Amino acid sequence: MNEIALEVGPLRLIRGENKGRYPFCHSLYIPEAGLLIDPGSSRKSLEILRKTENVRMVWLSHWHEDHWGHLDLFDDLPLAMSRIDAPPLADLATFFQWYGIGERLYDVWRPILETQFHFRSRTPDRFLEDGDIIDLAGLTVEVIHSPGHTPGHLCFFFKEIETLFLGDIDLTQFGPWYGDRDSDIEAIVESVQRLRDVPARQWICSHETGVHHSLPGELWDIYLSVIQRRESTLCDYLKLGPRTLDEITDQWIVYGKARKPEDIYALGERNHMEKHLNRLIQAGVVGFENHRYHIRKNP
Repeated sequence: MNEIALEVGPLRLIRGENKGRYPFCHSLYIPEAGLLIDPGSSRKSLEILRKTENVRMVWLSHWHEDHWGHLDLFDDLPLAMSRIDAPPLADLATFFQWYGIGERLYDVWRPILETQFHFRSRTPDRFLEDGDIIDLAGLTVEVIHSPGHTPGHLCFFFKEIETLFLGDIDLTQFGPWYGDRDSDIEAIVESVQRLRDVPARQWICSHETGVHHSLPGELWDIYLSVIQRRESTLCDYLKLGPRTLDEITDQWIVYGKARKPEDIYALGERNHMEKHLNRLIQAGVVGFENHRYHIRKNP
């Protein structure tokens, strides 16, 4: 076991670089079953794992690149994930479409995906479905469909050790991420409510803290409260006057400030704001005229 791995009962958490922050995540390995979940942690650690352990299969919690960045090291092993989230792994054109990436950014994204994330077209060998109960060499895991972050996002509940792998419902201070084409704010809220009811005593997240041995109820609330905080900040900005989507994006309400590569982060910022604006329009709080969003006088 290398120095950045942590034993959680029969599970092994392989910590991602930079505390598992994007573009990395924490990986989970179950030695008895030879199962690796989300190979996006540390290339060096995963190369050692491949050489020294009997890795026999790979699962993905969802389709985002920070969770499969070193999947190429395991190209010869069976791959399983949600059927819903499988299409972007098949080809880059579909990947771009699912992120809402226009042709202008193709030349920015393509070399990043091919060199930093080692993209290779993959078709899963097995699809994991909500409610599946799978025996992993004596350890029982329940598959939980938890959409919102992505349409097919999956969590895994290891029953005997009462441990819930949350994937990218990661309970960080940043809050939920819903910046691609098919992300859904309401679905995230519903998934969190469902996951709160799972009888777990340990929680494993894909980023930052990694393992929560004691999870106070308010941490769920704090995580979801970020959604309302972003929306309130957006409304306060619109109260100053009608704004275009470009002007709203330039406020960096989600990320706090511009980040590099700016084109990529600006796309995520824009997509988040569009989700909020659509919600506010449906609620009658915001209107849209002459290519500008504004607060309605009598919402």
